[in-house]
Amino acid sequence: MTALQPVRGTRDLIGEEFRRHHAVVEAARRASALYGFEEWATPIFEDTGVFARGLGDSSDVVMKEMYTFTDRGGDSVTLRPEMTAGVCRALVSNGLTQSNLPRKVFYAGPMFRYERPQKGRYRQFHQIGIEVLGAAEPLADAEVIACGWDILVALGVSDGTVLEINTLGDAESRDAYRAALVAYFGVHRDALSHDSQLRLEKNPLRILDSKDEGDRAIVADAPVIGAHLTEAAAGFYAAVKAHLVRFGVPFRENPRIVRGLDYYSHTAFEFVTDRLGAQGTVMAGGRYNGLVEEMGGPPTPSVGWAAGIERLSMLLPAAPAAPRPVAVIPVGDAAEGPALDVLQALRRAGVVAEIAYRGNLKRRMERANRIGARAAVILGDEEIAAGVAQLRDLDAGTQEKVPLPEVPGRLA
Repeated sequence: MTALQPVRGTRDLIGEEFRRHHAVVEAARRASALYGFEEWATPIFEDTGVFARGLGDSSDVVMKEMYTFTDRGGDSVTLRPEMTAGVCRALVSNGLTQSNLPRKVFYAGPMFRYERPQKGRYRQFHQIGIEVLGAAEPLADAEVIACGWDILVALGVSDGTVLEINTLGDAESRDAYRAALVAYFGVHRDALSHDSQLRLEKNPLRILDSKDEGDRAIVADAPVIGAHLTEAAAGFYAAVKAHLVRFGVPFRENPRIVRGLDYYSHTAFEFVTDRLGAQGTVMAGGRYNGLVEEMGGPPTPSVGWAAGIERLSMLLPAAPAAPRPVAVIPVGDAAEGPALDVLQALRRAGVVAEIAYRGNLKRRMERANRIGARAAVILGDEEIAAGVAQLRDLDAGTQEKVPLPEVPGRLA
């Protein structure tokens, strides 16, 4: 029988890989908590309409990448390809749109997209992210970015990572910019890829994000939005940049960063690195002032970002070390009961402790070395009678007798 393997585009997180993954999530959880974010968890699958509305019917994710199926009740459901839409749906579904705004949300979990697996990208992948729901001020944009920067610093991956920012302006700015893009790309229509020709009709901003080499050559000379900003939009962008300076977050402006959907506005940003080859974006986000409305709620200006855990874990300078346990070793059958008492006393004191299920002293010591134990607590008939344990430092090779009540304190 052929051994079963993980489905293409998925993988197991075991040992060092899991420790890297866990380190990213925990660093993000701690940093976001300092900014007042609370953690939410939404379902892994949603009504397909949540993502069709949230990502746009013409987006590549909706058209090509979503895992969508009809369940046994005849409903169309989709494994979540991202989480922002689900968070906005949760805000509306739980009746939270009218009280205690803004809501500051942190999340972490698996997402699903059917695309070609490549370095740092899988069909089941994982993200962390934050959203500020119900804040229209530029300070919210800057604080969201600053929190992301603090996470990168905490992980030790900020060196070689650069924040790039742009503005998408307000609705009036975008309308003027869209018209300029239509005029420009219309002249080059025949040279555009088939996908970008379709985008020209539906959403020309998305041409700016095309990966087609021919498109990118044309995009290089396309208009930028700066010349089309209203006074209010320019002021908003200036305020975001001023706040970032105050927060001590370095950045550079990149007028090619865009978001194609109409409800995105003002700030768009990406943290990018040159340490992952072509897949250089490790965190990306922006302001979206219409997504909660798409979910059936009232106008709710919001801003946030998402980051791929796989990519961030690849950037970690080293995998976090596994905790080194203490091995509790009974010598003889009569010692097993007292050894279990010591084992649980160690665990209650916060000490990682293990006991081998079988074997003589030699075999149990061999196992202690295999699991990387830092110390061994050895109990035999003589030790039990004297109320002590032999405490062996497995790094230094030293050994001493320690009264049983003192063992947890010596190893904590």
